[in-house]
Amino acid sequence: MYQQVPMVEIDGMKLVQTRAIINYIANKHNLYGKDMKERALIDMYVEGVADLNEMTIVFPVHPPGVKETKLSEIKDKAKNRYFPAFEKVLKSHGQDYLVGNKLSKADILLVELLYNVEELDPSAIASFPQLQALKTRISNLPTVKKFLQPGSQRKPPTDEKTIEEAKKMFM
Repeated sequence: MYQQVPMVEIDGMKLVQTRAIINYIANKHNLYGKDMKERALIDMYVEGVADLNEMTIVFPVHPPGVKETKLSEIKDKAKNRYFPAFEKVLKSHGQDYLVGNKLSKADILLVELLYNVEELDPSAIASFPQLQALKTRISNLPTVKKFLQPGSQRKPPTDEKTIEEAKKMFM
């Protein structure tokens, strides 16, 4: 539709735009809460995840002189703003998942964020036991576990060609 990816063909439709695709799949597979209140909480957590994840996604395209500053910002916001907030949510209700004690798109996207931040700082979640447990729980789901296996590409490699293409898109 907008001459870009991602595009997913599902249920006779060609869906574009990441959030539209994620929302459709989450609704289809009951990963988007049981009512409006749960969906609002899920959306709130997903937007928080997106705020930090956007920083990690564009990190490789920053010029060398800026990368150190951007890495410090990512680490600071992860460890002092976002991760403590998610840790507190999980700890406050003592349940396995962020909302309604049921797997949702918020949990999956948060775990993706944890992986992205850990690629930049392997110790990022060391002081967040609830996030560590969530990451383990989600990573051990059979389909996720298969997806994370070597040879199953979680994301494109960050080589010079990919970085140049990304710069054209984001900069």
